[in-house]
Amino acid sequence: MLAPLRSRIDGWFLSRRPPSDTLELTQRNVYIVPTPAGWMLAGTLLLLLIASINYQLNLGYLLTFLLAGCVAVGMYVCHATLRGLALRLMAPDARYAGAAAVFRVMLHNRRRSTRYGIGLAVRHSGQWSWSDVPAEGSATVEVAFKPERRGLHPVPTLTAETRFPLGTFRVWTVWRPASQVLVYPAPEPNPPPLPPGEPLAGQAAASMLRANVAGEYDGVRAYRRGDPLKLVVWKRAARAQATGSEELVSRDTQQAQRQELWLDAQAAGLPGWEARLSRLCAWVLMADRLGVDYGLRVGGKVVAPSQGEAHKRRCLEVLALC
Repeated sequence: MLAPLRSRIDGWFLSRRPPSDTLELTQRNVYIVPTPAGWMLAGTLLLLLIASINYQLNLGYLLTFLLAGCVAVGMYVCHATLRGLALRLMAPDARYAGAAAVFRVMLHNRRRSTRYGIGLAVRHSGQWSWSDVPAEGSATVEVAFKPERRGLHPVPTLTAETRFPLGTFRVWTVWRPASQVLVYPAPEPNPPPLPPGEPLAGQAAASMLRANVAGEYDGVRAYRRGDPLKLVVWKRAARAQATGSEELVSRDTQQAQRQELWLDAQAAGLPGWEARLSRLCAWVLMADRLGVDYGLRVGGKVVAPSQGEAHKRRCLEVLALC
């Protein structure tokens, strides 16, 4: 019965905090509560005070009020450690489903003294990243969370806190970033080879046939068994072996380029939609490594054949959002 009530209170609290990729910590958005160690210290001070009153111990009074004064100073220092800090979220990069998405938060300190023990984490995750922020300087903290599904996800709510210097108080704040992170489908671990090319149609095929010149090379394609060794691009093969890959590419004649490679969801050969997207994602990465032109057809969306980093990102974005 308490869980729904706590969830409603939590939702009401977060709704009062507008999303923003920057946050200035002031007295209005920084909160302080005693830690378990702080409550234990308060109980100890109460026992010392009662014993000092009962036995009229002057040294007991001195010890009690000395410790209480240290706690009061520690409370002020703890609150001031977080108050006045500026936070800025760096735009997160796209990630694949199932992999940790890491984003960076810049902490800027305008004060002339160092701020110690600043922690940042996804709210309720318990995975903290700690850093000290130098005087009149900045520090970068990396925070990770693991999106399980593809798509466009908001950056989760963050929590910043400190318990410096005594650990008797917890000073914290809640931050709702406005950025979103794009999550691609997880690529299939061991995908089959790329599908065969489709014949060019219409004017493209006619112009390619007219431009056919014997021995003239234009572009590259995936290596096929039986290709002459003189057609293998050995420079790319050397670079691939340096990265631990054994994929080969061959020079593509204009006559062979009467076909174009289309990555079609219908050709994936899998019953589940997510499984098809996973295979298409693996094929996109494979075609990009081979440096061949490829197009994408999925969910009624068509990406014209091309190659390069921008084209790869466009295809992965379509797979993530379809």
